[in-house]
Formats: sequence, C-alpha cells, structure tokens
Amino acid sequence: MAETFDLLVRGATVVNHDGAGVRDIAIAGGRIAALGQLSAATAPEVIDARGLHVLPGVIDTQVHFREPGLTHKEDLETGSRAAVLGGVTAVFEMPNTKPLTTTAATLAAKVVAARHRMFCDFAFYVGGTRENIDEIPALERLEGSAGIKVFMGSSTGDLLVDDAPSLDRIIARISRRAAFHAEDEARLIARQGERRAGDPASHPVWRDPEAALIATKQLVGLAEKHRRRVHVLHISTAEEMAFLGDHRAWASVEVTPHHLTLEAPDCYQRLGTYAQMNPPVRDARHRAAIWAALNAGVVDVLGSDHAPHTREEKDHAYPASHSGMTGVQTFVPIMLDHVNAGRLSLARLVDLTSAGPQRLFGLAGKGRIALGYDADLTIVDLARTETITNAQAASRCGWTPYDGVKVKGWSVATFVRGHQVMRDGAILGPAPGEPVRFHEAG
Repeated sequence: MAETFDLLVRGATVVNHDGAGVRDIAIAGGRIAALGQLSAATAPEVIDARGLHVLPGVIDTQVHFREPGLTHKEDLETGSRAAVLGGVTAVFEMPNTKPLTTTAATLAAKVVAARHRMFCDFAFYVGGTRENIDEIPALERLEGSAGIKVFMGSSTGDLLVDDAPSLDRIIARISRRAAFHAEDEARLIARQGERRAGDPASHPVWRDPEAALIATKQLVGLAEKHRRRVHVLHISTAEEMAFLGDHRAWASVEVTPHHLTLEAPDCYQRLGTYAQMNPPVRDARHRAAIWAALNAGVVDVLGSDHAPHTREEKDHAYPASHSGMTGVQTFVPIMLDHVNAGRLSLARLVDLTSAGPQRLFGLAGKGRIALGYDADLTIVDLARTETITNAQAASRCGWTPYDGVKVKGWSVATFVRGHQVMRDGAILGPAPGEPVRFHEAG
C-alpha cells in the first residue's frame, strides 16, 4: 500500500551535504519523512519541481530587524517577510534595539513578539556588555538565544565594549560561540578627521583596514588565551583574511554579499551614502582577497548584515548619514548570480548558508535535507533571470542597493518546517515562526 505524507516535492535536483541529484522529498509533521524516488507515495499536496533546485533552508546568521524601538524602519514581521521572499528560512537577529537586548527579560520579550508573527524561524543575539558579564552563561542558554554578540567598534546603537579588561572577562565567560564586530574604537576616534563632509567615499578611509585588523588580532588573541570560540563578523579586508587563515583553531569567519559584490570607488559614485556600511565596502584588492579566502575554505558562513534605515536617514549629508543597507531579501539571488558566473559552486553556497551555520552554532534539526530534520526548503530556479528593484522590497525602508541589478538565479518557493510561506513572490500565511533550537541551549 502506498505511503501517504502531508506534502510531496517531486522531481527537483536536491543539493545537499551528500551531493546533488534528482530526488523526491516527502514531508510529514513539519519534518523530512522520506527522500529518494517516491513514485508510489501520495499526499494531498504535490509540488512539481522538475527543473528546479532544492537547497536546505538558507540560514542568515546576521540581520537587524530593529524591533523594539526602531520599528519606523523595520520590525520582526516585515523583516521576516523580506527573508522568506528571498528564500531565507531562519535568521539570527542582532541586539542593538531600544531597549538593548541584554537581559533575560528583553530576550524573552523578543521571543514572544516573534513567535507566529515572523514568517521564518529565528534566534536573537544577546548583547555582551560590561554590566551583564556575570549573567553570560545563563543568557547563552535561554530559549531563542543565538549566543552573545559584542561590538568592539561603535556602529548603530549603544552597544560598545572597547576596553581590553572587559573583553577579556566576556570571552572568559562564554561557552557557546560568540559573535564580534571587530573594529578598533580608539583608532576610529583618532581618525575621525579623515572623514570628508559630504563625501561617503571617505568612509573606508576613516574606518581603514588597520582599524579592522587591530581588533581582529586582539579578539583572536583573547580567544586563544581562553580557548573559547569566537565568530568574526563581516570581514572586509585582505589583511584580516591573511591573518585569520593562520588562526583557525578558535575563530570562525563570516563575509557578506555586499563585500563580495560591491567595490569602491564605484559603489560610492553610484550609490552615495546608500553604500555606507560598517565595516565599509572597500576597493578591488580587498574584494579579490575575500573571494580568494572564500574559495580557499577560510570563510565559514555568509550573513547578509541586513541593516535597514529610512531614506531620510540615509539622505543626511555624510558623515551624519546612517551606516547600513538592506540585504536579507537579496541574499540568495545575489549569491546565485555569483554561482551562475562561476565564482563559487552551488554546493559551496549550500555549505556557507545551511551546513556551515549548523556546524558552527550547533543548530538542532536544521542545515540539511535529511530524514527527521525540519522541512526547511529553499527552492530556486537557477535559469531564471530577474531585475532587482526597490518596488520588490518587503523591508519597511523600501529600498535596496541593488535596484536595477539584473541577476540570474531566483528563489521561487520557501518552506519553513513544512509550511509553504512563499510561492512565486507571494507570501502565504499564517506566519509559522518559532525559535531555532540549539544543542548547547535550553
């Protein structure tokens, strides 16, 4: 007798940890129930995915969804809509909100606000500060906690830990892998005179490669001293990549699509302050070094660093303009375009966006298409050509730095634990979002 499932995805090329091949996927109870040639199986819903590729659900491990306190530019619902429209099934969200996410209470409030309101699954970083160092072991293990995030250099918000004794104490207390924005605050302060009024192209001159390298070396030194795992976010320089390639034992590496795609001075000439990020987009030498490190295996994961601001905030004259750009919705299409251009393989993209996050952060039931795992699927059409536009942006801020950019490769369906939340550019409700589960958390 034929086995019956909740849903069948038939005939797609499944790209997974064990390679790529045409397979059927059966889903039951929100999980992968069977995988292979399932011609005899039945289900009330069957999706014909011939000619398409199914990836393990893409996990974006760095987004800023701005809730609470900054919801005029994004909130958990709008950010998650942008995520699933782009093929992202889970996100790690950052703590620089108002109030800051630095306590058990503020984390719990975020989980309540997100559950069944976000369309993707979620976890929230807790900001590491001088005041909550003693609570770090407990904060790491709470429901919905992605671990600890520390800003070593000032960026958006009020989270800054720039003194060596406090950094030492924080790293000594962590047990899970903790994430760091590594720019040296003292150097940033000393170089403020390098900013040229009205000229965002001076942003990477001010926040120079040395500011990043100083902080990254300090961070890795403390990680090695205490034998603790650290995750260095949004690497932007050739010098950091050379250093990190020689220091792999305790430090993992993230890069962003914008540091792989944009370069100075062109991006500042075209986009002005809309290309302004921390750390900055730099010139071709640095972009080439980031690609070389990615293809040499130094890079562990990709993160969009989705950091929306309103047009009004971006339109202030530099340096009063806000740093940050959208990215979660364009994350997959931009990277699929790089795949089609031959810059990386589809298998490597899967490792950077699903298997890699699972391996680094110990996600339970996510990161691969396998029996018993959550049915998180990103279905893409590698042959589809589209032009990215501001009009497509689901983010509340309503713009993308890739407006007018033509890409080859597009997300056509998104499943979160068996719930189809996006199909052909349409959001399908209700929102199923739940906290991501971690092996090292409660």
